[in-house]
Amino acid sequence: MGREGHVDESKRATLRRFAALGASSPLVGFARESESDAPDALLGYVAATPGAHFSKVRDDLQLGTGETQHHLRRLEREGAVESREDGEYRRYFPADRFSEFEQVALGYLRRETPRGMVVALLREPDATGTALADELGVSAPTVSKCAKQLETAGLLSRTDGYDLERPETLLLLLVQHADSFGPEAARLAADADDIVSYDP
Repeated sequence: MGREGHVDESKRATLRRFAALGASSPLVGFARESESDAPDALLGYVAATPGAHFSKVRDDLQLGTGETQHHLRRLEREGAVESREDGEYRRYFPADRFSEFEQVALGYLRRETPRGMVVALLREPDATGTALADELGVSAPTVSKCAKQLETAGLLSRTDGYDLERPETLLLLLVQHADSFGPEAARLAADADDIVSYDP
C-alpha cells in the first residue's frame, strides 16, 4: 500500500509539473474541458520535449496507454499538437511550431547516437568517422549506419566527409531544448557562442 501511494504521489507531482507548463500554452483552451491534469500535462510535456515518441510521453508522465492515446488524439484532432510517423515511432510536436525539416531533425536528435554525432560535428565539422566512433564510444559500422540514416533524412551530406545540412538550425534546436536532450546538449548550449562563426 505504501509503495502504491508513493507511485501515485510521484505521478501526481509529475503531471502537476508539466500541467503548469501546459496551462501557459496559448492552446490551453483545448485542455480545460477535462477534469484531469493529463491534457495540460501532455501539452506542457510536448512543448518541453518536442519530438518525443508515444512511449516516452506515456512513461515519463506515468500515464496508461489508453489514457495517453485518448488525450493525444483529442489534442491532435483539435489542433493543439501534431504528430508524424518516424519509422516505428510516432513523434509529437506543438502544432504549427516546427517546419518539416525541424520535425525530422528533432526526431533524430531524440536518438542517442545520431544526437551525439550531430553534437560532435557541430564542435568539430571535420571529424572523421573514426574520430566520431571514438568520441561516442561506438563502433565505426554504427557511425556509418547512423550517417546513412542522417543522410537519407536530409540532415547530413557524405559527399566530402560528414557535413551537416543546416547546422545553424540543428544548433538552435539543441540549444533551445537542451534540458530535454541530456548533458552533452547542455554543454553544447553553454558553448554555443564559441561554436557559432560569423562570415561577414
